[in-house]
Amino acid sequence: MIEHRMIDVNGIRLHIAEEGEGPLVVLLHGFPESWHSWRHQFGPLAEAGFRVVAPDQRGYGRSDHPEDVSAYSILHLVGDVVGLIHALGEEQAYVVGHDWGAPVAWHTALLRPDLVLGVAGLSVPPPFRGTEPPLATMDERFGGRFYWNYFDRPGVADAEFAQDTRTTLRKFFHSASGDAPDAGQGKQPLVEPGQGWLTTMPDPEVLPEWFTEEDLDALTESFSEGFTGALNWYRNIDRNWELTAPWHGAVVSPPALYVYGDLDLVPAFPGTPELIAALPGLMPNLRRKPIRLEGCGHWTQQERPDEVNAALLDFLTELRG
Repeated sequence: MIEHRMIDVNGIRLHIAEEGEGPLVVLLHGFPESWHSWRHQFGPLAEAGFRVVAPDQRGYGRSDHPEDVSAYSILHLVGDVVGLIHALGEEQAYVVGHDWGAPVAWHTALLRPDLVLGVAGLSVPPPFRGTEPPLATMDERFGGRFYWNYFDRPGVADAEFAQDTRTTLRKFFHSASGDAPDAGQGKQPLVEPGQGWLTTMPDPEVLPEWFTEEDLDALTESFSEGFTGALNWYRNIDRNWELTAPWHGAVVSPPALYVYGDLDLVPAFPGTPELIAALPGLMPNLRRKPIRLEGCGHWTQQERPDEVNAALLDFLTELRG
């Protein structure tokens, strides 16, 4: 039975969902999601003897939404995970993340390997800091049309997405899924001048089987305060690049697992396919070759819960011994 409560962490209050007893597993959602995106993982992980905790991360759901854009840096987000582990009375944890939750999980392992028993990332591969600021790089490469740059503009995407929250989320989840008509075609997520990001997204008449109207209801409710807190994560991308300069060239050292869908748009970002192919040689503690899920889009643990659960349980139980 999943239980919910509020917990004081790193100077803010986070809403968490939790189930089970045993070694702690922290599940970190991405954009635009909530703790609910891990609904299929709670039962299997708890039944396997793990204590499963999924927060609404800062800026999301019932957790605090700081107004200051700078309060959403990667150091703040890692600090939330570190604080959460300690607030739950634990010294160490397994950390799993999807989409934006994956960089938070990877950086928690990178910055605080003493706390991380194992780390798994879904969709977004481990971080290897480039030589140039990412937002500036994408701005130059795509003439300001890459969606990161659109999200970076104060108030713009916020207003577009909040016009009809339910429709926004329905379009997001369909268009980035393996069920979208153009899934896997390698198109970059670009926003043309004078248009919004939702303009090119079809509004599906029927939701995918893995994403019900009840799921959409729960997600819509979690964005009742709007999208600004979530979008502020994107507005710190170049700042994160600056803040992580001391770790340039560092490699995630705890045992690691990476899982992605073959129809996911993120692994098709410029340079990412080459990085994924090179991961076994770059990551000394990557326990398995990257796991590629056939026919799966961006919403990995929701579209393919059985395969993701099997991969996580295999990884976690092996590490637990």
